[in-house]
Amino acid sequence: MDGKLQELVEKASILLEALPYIRKFFGKTIVIKYGGHAMVDEHLKESFAKDIVLMKYIGINPIVVHGGGPQIGETMKKMGKESRFIQGMRVTDRETMDIVEMVLGGKVNKEIVALINKHGGSAVGLTGKDGLLFLAKKLYLENSAPQAQAPEIIDLGHVGEVVKVDPTILNILARERFIPIIAPIGVDENGTPYNINADWVASKIASAALAERLVFMTDVDGVLDSHGKLIPTLPKERALEMIESGELSGGMIPKIRAAIDALEKGVKKVHIVNGTIPHCIILELFTDTGIGTEIVL
Repeated sequence: MDGKLQELVEKASILLEALPYIRKFFGKTIVIKYGGHAMVDEHLKESFAKDIVLMKYIGINPIVVHGGGPQIGETMKKMGKESRFIQGMRVTDRETMDIVEMVLGGKVNKEIVALINKHGGSAVGLTGKDGLLFLAKKLYLENSAPQAQAPEIIDLGHVGEVVKVDPTILNILARERFIPIIAPIGVDENGTPYNINADWVASKIASAALAERLVFMTDVDGVLDSHGKLIPTLPKERALEMIESGELSGGMIPKIRAAIDALEKGVKKVHIVNGTIPHCIILELFTDTGIGTEIVL
């Protein structure tokens, strides 16, 4: 067998390895939280769009929830406004909220929609406002100081949390073969807009849409142990122990908590993958070994 033929046979083997997973996920919903460096690097953006279109064409219903913190920060800097964070969350006054809506709901969302459509998909941009997709309420943080008699309540402005999801519009779009691209902006019952953590929006959307899988794209390989080694499968109890012991810190904690919440509400598995690897979603979901961490109950 010559080299060219051998290469073709290997490609066929790769497709056959994916077959059981294609069959398993056919007709199912998979929610992807899109963020990190994969949203900035042009090659990775193209790779991501192709993965999403491929999933749709083989009978899967992908739903994309995206972030955009760096893009918001860059725009604020250009407008002469300083970004402020408390406990890793952006302080969002009325003017900042206008910028968030402009950047996330406008620029970033529409760029993702255009890129997926360029590669043969039919994407539609949404926020929580559209079709009353999700309802939000104001989020308050607590700062517990040892010397204080009661926790300090911190008001972050227009920062919210999801309290209710109505998946009707998502079901309609899936039935008509559209791909929803969701910006993490919601409103409360009075129409007040809120900037919401995209990990939690993805988790709540996955639960309400009865998703088979929830995938978080990050800039690291997955969940690492204290020696820096990747943990391929992480049970819920072990994940909580790692948070309690301080083995996990920073931005991984809200992802783990959002993952556990989704699992407890019916999502079968949650995956954390390195979005700087081209086609990371396909490699994680459609190969025998995967490349990231799967979190399970």
